[in-house]
Amino acid sequence: MDPVIVVGAGPVGLTLALALARQDVPCVVLDEGPGKDEPRPARTVVLREDTAALMERLTGLSLDHAGFRWAGWRSMRRKQVTNEVGFEDAEAAPLHIAQHVLTGALRAALENERLVKIAVDSRLDTLEQERSGVTAHTRGASGTWWRGSYLVGCDGPRSTVRKLQDIRFPGRTAVERHAVAALRTELPWQDEALLHRSPPWRTSGPSAGEIIARPLPDEVWRLDWLLPPGKDLVTPEMLLTRIRETLAGWNGGTVPPYELLDTGVHTVHHRLARRWRAKRVFLAGDAAHLLGALGTHGLDEGLRDADNLAWKLALAWHHGPHEALLDSYQTERRALVASRLRAADQALPLLRGGGGLRTYVPGSSRSLDTLLMDGHLGRGALGSPGTYADSPLAPGRLEGEAPVATAPGATVTDVIVTAEDGTFVRLRDRLGRGALLVVLVAPGTGVWERRHWVSAGIMPRLAAAVSALPHRAELLVAESYPGAAAHTVLLVRPDGHLVTALSGVRPADMYAAAETALGGPANGTASKAGADAQAGAREDAGPGHGEAGALSAASQAAGHGPLQCRGTRPPAPQHDHPTRRTPALPRPARPAPPAHTPERPLHADVHIVATG
Repeated sequence: MDPVIVVGAGPVGLTLALALARQDVPCVVLDEGPGKDEPRPARTVVLREDTAALMERLTGLSLDHAGFRWAGWRSMRRKQVTNEVGFEDAEAAPLHIAQHVLTGALRAALENERLVKIAVDSRLDTLEQERSGVTAHTRGASGTWWRGSYLVGCDGPRSTVRKLQDIRFPGRTAVERHAVAALRTELPWQDEALLHRSPPWRTSGPSAGEIIARPLPDEVWRLDWLLPPGKDLVTPEMLLTRIRETLAGWNGGTVPPYELLDTGVHTVHHRLARRWRAKRVFLAGDAAHLLGALGTHGLDEGLRDADNLAWKLALAWHHGPHEALLDSYQTERRALVASRLRAADQALPLLRGGGGLRTYVPGSSRSLDTLLMDGHLGRGALGSPGTYADSPLAPGRLEGEAPVATAPGATVTDVIVTAEDGTFVRLRDRLGRGALLVVLVAPGTGVWERRHWVSAGIMPRLAAAVSALPHRAELLVAESYPGAAAHTVLLVRPDGHLVTALSGVRPADMYAAAETALGGPANGTASKAGADAQAGAREDAGPGHGEAGALSAASQAAGHGPLQCRGTRPPAPQHDHPTRRTPALPRPARPAPPAHTPERPLHADVHIVATG
């Protein structure tokens, strides 16, 4: 079968290619650039906890040394601290990292992937769809044709893929503008991000605004100044004045020594593509949506697009068309991003309007600061990851459902589980492999060796039910899970979202939920295969193995089944790398850079060392 064509070699496109390769799907990445990224310290991204874990899982690297995890967050209004948050667990803190560093880590991981080919200096100009695949043409000296099974446009706000498919991209332009600077200096606080609204040294006018300071490694800080509405040119002189004014305001009137590394202007647009799928063509990342006002993180959402789409494309690539499953990508991701855009649009008049009666309402400033903080920290309506509760892949009401702290459709909590070889690993380490995860909650299991419980109690029946599922699945065991009682069984999607939680071993319910999660029958109705799975599970379990079994309470709970129960898996592709329709052509001249860049440098190559 032909490879998947990924158009665009930014973080989203590279993440999607790497996620597909991890599931034995070959890819061609069409990179219109030279294959490397210009270092831009002022162009950074903030990743939430689970998204940072996704990047580390795919790259195989700990990003803590390359980025910075905040020790805390504080919000100030004039001279008063209005909110403070501390991240006692460093793993739960947001990760702040330069985008070129993140992209470099992804490119380094792809160098060892034989299933991924990155075609540099390849700019898409033609796209044709047929019933059996997609054909793409890239501009060059003589032009090159590429043949693929599917194509995903990860080619940014001015997406060529979106335009070739005639997909509308409505929304709002220049919702917010920020002047940005990356500089090396010392600030009065360490390791904490700061949101400073209405700083006292700017007492009037629309430019009183707000300033955001976010730490990076090596004593580097990214500073953002909210600009007044309009299209006034941000000159280097104006930005230098802002830098010195801000540093003096935070340091008692004295400007500390600083080194200016990079500058830019970040313009935030709010747009949402009408469609994210056109037959065999998909959109992801900035090609599908633009958001970022009030602290929300557009790239974080783009990486979630890639995570959501990868396992669905992999299943369709290996097992043939799964139209309902592929349709669910647009349904799930577009609805979630649309809800965040609506929340930001509703909050903008309150947070940016200024004046009016609400200014004098006691506590109003503090509540608005909290709302703004939520966007920056990935909380609440503005920033939380959201759930897929209304997804067509949700199984509906099942008789054996059990309550847990995670809502159906939400991302599961990262707990310690037992892996196939009997070792303890994080639950997130088992994601992204294309398999469903079945997690048995069994308190007290840590004191028992595998040989004592692998064939006792409820384990045989549960293992039989897992092996009968309509897709390969891995059986894991956790000592505990938030809000779950003993013998609760969780069914988890390959991208880490909870399908359902069941009380005990219920093969028919488990089969029905898995079938629906794969795009099969809805409303939790078990198919005949599900009924057969239940009967088979009872037979395979043998006599005397009820849900309680014959073990003592401790050994029953020790359901440490490090079993990987799989269905039939197709063989990995035999080719060493994706192929093209025509022989390789001479490398064309590098195309002009995209017309749109979220942060346009003012004097990126100039390093200024200044003192007070």
